[in-house]
Amino acid sequence: MLTAARRTDAIELDFPALERRKADPPVGLLGALGLSRALFVGANQHDYLVEVESAETVRALQPDFARLREVTGAVRGVIVTARSDEQRRDIISRFFAPGAGIDEDPVTGSAHCALAPYWAPKLGKNEIRAYQASERGGELLVTLRGDRVTLLGKAATILQGTLVV
Repeated sequence: MLTAARRTDAIELDFPALERRKADPPVGLLGALGLSRALFVGANQHDYLVEVESAETVRALQPDFARLREVTGAVRGVIVTARSDEQRRDIISRFFAPGAGIDEDPVTGSAHCALAPYWAPKLGKNEIRAYQASERGGELLVTLRGDRVTLLGKAATILQGTLVV
């Protein structure tokens, strides 16, 4: 079950938490991201999760998308994350999914469904102030609630339509 609700000037999404397991990175993953090392590599049913040493490393990433597309194979994408270096934020991330036709997604709800259960125990709190550092960028308040994650953020209407089922 996925739900969305308006909260004053923001939208709150309620999604399932995505647990990750520690995993060996596939050959070439770190190189395709432009990294020589990672603090942690994990995977869930959709994506790899890579923790790096600093927020600056996350911001400076310049992946080789052609190589990344080959390396990621059966998974949708790669989440790269670190602790934030800004007091107003807890974590920073970027999300790359060239195999799905999206080199870099601006703000990715499902990535934060994996980031919440990863960072909550490390930070010692269930409410996390997150920033996705894409070119557009986006801020989210991410809350881990058992096996669910709520994502609170601002949204812009870019398309309206009617779906007939």
